[in-house]
Amino acid sequence: MGASKNAGVSGRGTGPPWVDVLLSAVVAVSWALIGMAGTAALGLHLLGADETAALGPMSAAVVALGVGGSVTPSGDVSAFGLTGAEAATAVDVTPLGVGLVGALLLAWVFLRSLRAAGDVIAPSELLARAGTVVALFVTMLGGLAWAGHDVVTIDGGALGLDDVPGAGGGVEVPGLGDIGGLLPDRIGDLVGAEAAVGFTVDTAPTLLGGLAWCVGVLLIALLASRRTPLPRGWDAVHRVVRPAVSALVTVLLVAVAAGFAAAAWAAIGDDHPKRIAGAALLGAPNGVWLGVPIGLFVPFDGRATGPLTRLLPDPLDDLLTDATGRSVTLPRLAELDGRVWLLGVAAALMMLLAGVLTAARTPVGGRGGGWERGAGRFAGRQPVAGAEGARDPGALGFAGHPGAGA
Repeated sequence: MGASKNAGVSGRGTGPPWVDVLLSAVVAVSWALIGMAGTAALGLHLLGADETAALGPMSAAVVALGVGGSVTPSGDVSAFGLTGAEAATAVDVTPLGVGLVGALLLAWVFLRSLRAAGDVIAPSELLARAGTVVALFVTMLGGLAWAGHDVVTIDGGALGLDDVPGAGGGVEVPGLGDIGGLLPDRIGDLVGAEAAVGFTVDTAPTLLGGLAWCVGVLLIALLASRRTPLPRGWDAVHRVVRPAVSALVTVLLVAVAAGFAAAAWAAIGDDHPKRIAGAALLGAPNGVWLGVPIGLFVPFDGRATGPLTRLLPDPLDDLLTDATGRSVTLPRLAELDGRVWLLGVAAALMMLLAGVLTAARTPVGGRGGGWERGAGRFAGRQPVAGAEGARDPGALGFAGHPGAGA
């Protein structure tokens, strides 16, 4: 019986199947990078960024940022509100929408490759599969870092400013003369202006960030999956850690889905729905996952300056641009917009959902059992037990109860 029981545990030999390991790593990394590049390109296109520079290099730079890399701007970056020492500072804003797409695809393919190992996977094979994926991902990321450099040119003439009356001077008004020099913001001076802003992906920080990102994604995927085999002796991880991690990941993904739904609702009545869709595609998880701790009354300290503060969501832009430098808290945001209190309600519901899912996914009695399977068997037995109990009360288990004969 023991031999037949263990026969299906693992059909592997003494070493990892390197051909399968390499092929699955290629598929996982390819799908992840294709998904991230496609998401970045679509988001930039919806934002209209491809009108000023090539879409390919910009997409490569955004993918590098999405995995924790950094990009260094150069040239006339004062157009973006960066002056002095800020102009030489690397941009390390992470578009989590791009990173989330890559993480989901990478984790899905990686976990499917592990399930082919059987009920138990050898530690050497697990390390071989994970290490190959990480090494290949970092290598491919180096190619993106090499391609992620270009120059964005902001041309005043291309913006249609030369069609504005007075752009070239000589606007004659009877009784007042030439008022071309009095136009707001001196439009005539902007027609011939060109601001060239370059960007270059920093190779070393990007490779280190991509390494940490890939290792983190694989670790979270392994801990969140409840059907992926683990090495022998890791039963405690399956019973204790996996239910909590799986519940937390599910809740965070549900929050992102709610963020996309809110963005879609906002785009319906907006004059520029493509811009909202592009911003949501690239940064919806940024706003949603920042809102979760704020909804749980966790304070944040921050301040924003420059023209790019207009990209912040309302009412966060008003609070961060306040000269007093107050902390970002839920009550202070609610002073600017009373609807922010709904964020606290949503955060409380998320914590409740996480607790319920953790309890529901925790195995009960035995390695392969779980609350769902046990509850299903219990619910399925009740009609049968009820029918038997109608004929024989002892079938329900009450024969030994003190009041059974009453």
